[in-house]
Amino acid sequence: MNRNWLKHYPQGVPSEIDPGQYSSLVQLLEEAFTRFRDRPAYIGFAKPMTYGELDDQSRALGAFLQAQGVEKGDRVAIMMPNVLQYPIALAAILRIGAVVVNVNPLYTPRELEHQLKDSGARAILILENFATTLQQVIRNTEIKLVVLASMGDMLGFKGKIVNFVVRRVKKMVPEFSLPGAHLFNDALSRGSNLSFASPELHHADVAFLQYTGGTTGLSKGATLTHRNIISNVLQSEAWMQPALHKAGKPSLEGEQLTTVCALPLYHIFALTVCALLGMRVGALNILIPNPRDLDALVKELRPHRFHMFPAVNTLYNALAGHPGFKELDFSSLRVSNGGGMAVQRATAERWLELTGCPICEGYGLSETSPSATCNPTDTDAYSGTIGMPLPSTEVVILDDDGRKLGIGERGEIAIRGPQVMVGYWNKPHETAKVMTPDGFFKSGDVGIMDERGYITIVDRKKDMILVSGFNVYPNEVESVVSMHPGVLECAAIGVPDGAAGEAVKLFVVKRDPALTEFALREYCAENLTGYKKPKIIEFRAELPKTNVGKILRRALRDGEKTA
Repeated sequence: MNRNWLKHYPQGVPSEIDPGQYSSLVQLLEEAFTRFRDRPAYIGFAKPMTYGELDDQSRALGAFLQAQGVEKGDRVAIMMPNVLQYPIALAAILRIGAVVVNVNPLYTPRELEHQLKDSGARAILILENFATTLQQVIRNTEIKLVVLASMGDMLGFKGKIVNFVVRRVKKMVPEFSLPGAHLFNDALSRGSNLSFASPELHHADVAFLQYTGGTTGLSKGATLTHRNIISNVLQSEAWMQPALHKAGKPSLEGEQLTTVCALPLYHIFALTVCALLGMRVGALNILIPNPRDLDALVKELRPHRFHMFPAVNTLYNALAGHPGFKELDFSSLRVSNGGGMAVQRATAERWLELTGCPICEGYGLSETSPSATCNPTDTDAYSGTIGMPLPSTEVVILDDDGRKLGIGERGEIAIRGPQVMVGYWNKPHETAKVMTPDGFFKSGDVGIMDERGYITIVDRKKDMILVSGFNVYPNEVESVVSMHPGVLECAAIGVPDGAAGEAVKLFVVKRDPALTEFALREYCAENLTGYKKPKIIEFRAELPKTNVGKILRRALRDGEKTA
């Protein structure tokens, strides 16, 4: 196919990457353990952990899991926020050839039960704060081994104080009973005296079952191989190079890269861009357990000079308005990766003005490991697009019959590349619905490609609002409204309307308490054609979001049905 975007690539970015330089993700990890052994790899609650310590502790945990009967190919769940135990567990599971099943710690019992049963997980490593949820469903699953972590495990004497505060003062650990569970630190201690066997691993072996967000029903496990993840790590690394060597910026030669890991590591965005890309380049990841606590986030960042800051629009927006954040040192910040939801112009402009670093918007899904497209990292310009395909990636726009459309035509975005999943776990029929015969993954997102290969997302197919036969795309409405200086956040949905079939309803969180509905309607009338204007405006104190910070339009739609 004609990959017209290649001639618009930033200088130095290759058209192809070579995933064959590693036989498995484990080879990538163990290379990092050797090359960067004395460097700090992660820091959590001000406690650093070196690459060497991560090597030793993950090997010990891996040996413990093997001694408990966990074998190559077994699924092992991790249910933790961004704490030091997470990267240890991640590396341990991969090193024994097992499959990582990432679990959102805030799942309800119903959601957790579905994911554990669907994946067939036989072991879980879980933070005690969420153990009560597991207790309610474990009897209905195949889980035979539970390793129980606490917030203070890796913090030495300070950990005793942390655990006391978490358990007794803040009461963040509800009562639970999990007979036979092993404590995380005990597992490390026992494993350090056991032999460890390294299995033979290949590109086609499964590394992760990364479950989709479940916003459209029961979540499905995207089956990601070692080759999928290696490819996306190398694609992401190649794409960020122009920003790290940007003209007019001080050289970073000899300086360890530092990444702000405010996104949860169990999410595919942070998993690849923070944890695994960080390992590849020998970076330090600053772990932020709760990014919604902006004061704590700012306190954690204050001692550091950081270079990379992946986040979603809502977090960028919130931080740009936080007085303490404005006092941090942004002189080293080179890459602000925006993903998960559309980056709005108002947010991008505020972030650039504050930090001097543009938000580089990209696009991807769990099914693509995740990154598929991205804007160039050598420009400060806001494009309003999701950029162009990454190296070794092809993107086409398809009509409803699966035919490829031309430049400027609106259709479904479809992606082919080494980062695309092999399918949904144990769901061949669901896989067949999203994969074309020639290997393109149909994203479910509606987009347009221009002559340079830049893609603009119009919206999700399911989110489109039909007003008197006219298509209204919520992203467009939200992008316009978010530019109003009195608006902090907003979301648009379709609601039933007797005259037009559907009407636009707008939910708004105020930046300016004095903002009125009348003023906002006048603004919309100036910036949106008649059928796109909100018929109903509702002010809210906050909007429902995923743990990654993505606004949940589904929850707003469901609320309308029950109102």
